[in-house]
Amino acid sequence: MKISTAGRHLREGTKSVLRNGWMSFASISSIAISLFILGVFLLLTLNVNFLSKQIEQQVEIRVYLEVNTPQEEIALLQNEIASISQVSKITFISKEEGLVFLREKLGESGRELLEGFDGENNPLNDSFTVEVSQPREVAVVAEQIGKLNNDKTVKPIYRVSYGQGTVETMFKITAIVRNVGLVLVAALALTAMFLISNTIKITIVARRREISIMKLVGATNSFIRWPFFIEGALLGIIGSAIPVGVLLYGYQQLMLSIQVDLNLLLIKLLPFQEVAMQTAGLLLGIGIIIGIWGSVLSVRKFLRV
Repeated sequence: MKISTAGRHLREGTKSVLRNGWMSFASISSIAISLFILGVFLLLTLNVNFLSKQIEQQVEIRVYLEVNTPQEEIALLQNEIASISQVSKITFISKEEGLVFLREKLGESGRELLEGFDGENNPLNDSFTVEVSQPREVAVVAEQIGKLNNDKTVKPIYRVSYGQGTVETMFKITAIVRNVGLVLVAALALTAMFLISNTIKITIVARRREISIMKLVGATNSFIRWPFFIEGALLGIIGSAIPVGVLLYGYQQLMLSIQVDLNLLLIKLLPFQEVAMQTAGLLLGIGIIIGIWGSVLSVRKFLRV
């Protein structure tokens, strides 16, 4: 295609958007409203998935050691646990450190309760905190750690704990929430595509006489199609840019207003930069594709003159 011809198609497509003001407004409004609703559910789904990952990452295994386990045995056991392929991090917590943490956790209410438990009177066990690379493998890793007792005469492991039962239930819930969110977004995307494409079809149908005249005077199909392709793309860009701007501005303000409160709960929203890239890319892409698709389907019908 020549540059001059491409320039002509671009000018005609732009003029058509302006010339057919009310129909263009209807198409843009349909795109904007549909994609705004889709965008809201998309943001919710992205953040639910992000929250699910945060919860999963907090799952860890606590390995409690028998009282008076020798330091040599502790070091050997630590190396054995670290050699398990799924283990990403292991931290030794002495009973003194455990007592300090417990006092901090209980606060003033537990000061009297823990009084007199220092030194030799410390009732806690030394322990390891174990993190795994794949949180859903925590049960398998816990079982492997427990088996390390089997080949030892003096068994150093008193108990292995990872919230058995609760963890499996949590994984099931997060999987359900994640899958439901994805299904809702997919369903809304299909609904938005249907509504928007029909609106654009109505816009093109209203100009069927124009297409028929161009065809009768000898214009080729591609010469007729291109301005409508560009018009559909412009409608899609404008209609999707509006909800993208509104959603991202609203999300940024939401982060500024409630992020401090969420931090106190150890919960974080998905970073703005990541949200902006995914939301803008998806909504703009859907808007442009639907705009062109609606134009293609509608124009094709009237080229059969």
